[in-house]
Amino acid sequence: MSRIERLLANFRRHVSLEWERHLAGPQKVWFAVYPPSEERRLRLHVEEFGIATREAQHGWKLVDLTDAFPQWMAQLDYRDAYFAEPELLKGTVSSFLSTITGQLRQALTDSDADDCTVVAVLGVGTLFGQARVSDLVGAVASSIRGRLLVFFPGSFESGIYRLLDARDGWNYMAVPITSDERELG
Repeated sequence: MSRIERLLANFRRHVSLEWERHLAGPQKVWFAVYPPSEERRLRLHVEEFGIATREAQHGWKLVDLTDAFPQWMAQLDYRDAYFAEPELLKGTVSSFLSTITGQLRQALTDSDADDCTVVAVLGVGTLFGQARVSDLVGAVASSIRGRLLVFFPGSFESGIYRLLDARDGWNYMAVPITSDERELG
């Protein structure tokens, strides 16, 4: 069984558990952690995560942030100047985070995302160097009604998440779902 197949099996067991209804937003976050080298394989199986969610009698909504940065850049008036001098972008990163926060918050609060819905976020690896996943999740936590599933290319060890195994990690309250065989026994 591949790591992504084990991750899917662990997710299937996790999503089938009874959900506590009165949790704080940060406690409603799940991180599906997988090695960055498995990104393409995960993308091939994303719909299977949706199927597993629906089989567990929950709604499913996918938000793909893969192209969020280039789409945001394309809307900027000074994009050509930023391409010529990328260091000028540092002053606009908060605007990008605000944009994707708004997109994710909208998905979490749409009428098709109730307290029995998993809103899944794909493509957070593309945020590397532009925005922190921890900032994004923290900004939308109060808007989570059901569960927020973040497909997380990185690692989780000793309570610390590391995006793309490259950046200093952070300790976050999210529930890790991994490809470990011992997961959720």
